[in-house]
Amino acid sequence: MRQKRSLNTESFCDTVECPIGTLYLVFTGKILRGIDFKKPGELIRKGNAPPLIKKELKEYFENGREEFTQEIDFTKGTEFDKKVWLALKGIPYGETRTYKWLAEKVGRPTAFRAVGQALSRNPIPILLPCHRIIESDGSIGGYSSGIDIKRRLLNIEYYVRLAKKISGIKKF
Repeated sequence: MRQKRSLNTESFCDTVECPIGTLYLVFTGKILRGIDFKKPGELIRKGNAPPLIKKELKEYFENGREEFTQEIDFTKGTEFDKKVWLALKGIPYGETRTYKWLAEKVGRPTAFRAVGQALSRNPIPILLPCHRIIESDGSIGGYSSGIDIKRRLLNIEYYVRLAKKISGIKKF
């Protein structure tokens, strides 16, 4: 006898067009498990992401949304990785911090290289803004999806934040 798959546990992918190209959103049910700048290599069916996440991403790119309400969860990563990823939420929109700062923030002040490795595995960029981490000397550092995307995200945040300051747009 064939078993029915629960729609709440089946993974699917949807896309969002944004100023840096196509984002691929990977969900299991209503839970966001990944954002990628390239089409996922694994076979995942096409589905429809909740309208709220698409709205919030649009607001992020256009008006500087600072907080997301989409439920997320991790399918991979060590406890250290997860601690690093969640600490990223504390970096304000349009600002940067260093790998060293983040290592100190997670209680491992000399583990800045391990922090960099954890960031390279961040499954949910933008919502967990690893692009806001730079080198101590002010250089941009690395980014798993390429330095060009990191630079573009930082530029978008800088100019949207500047425009908000000038015009007095409300915060999200």
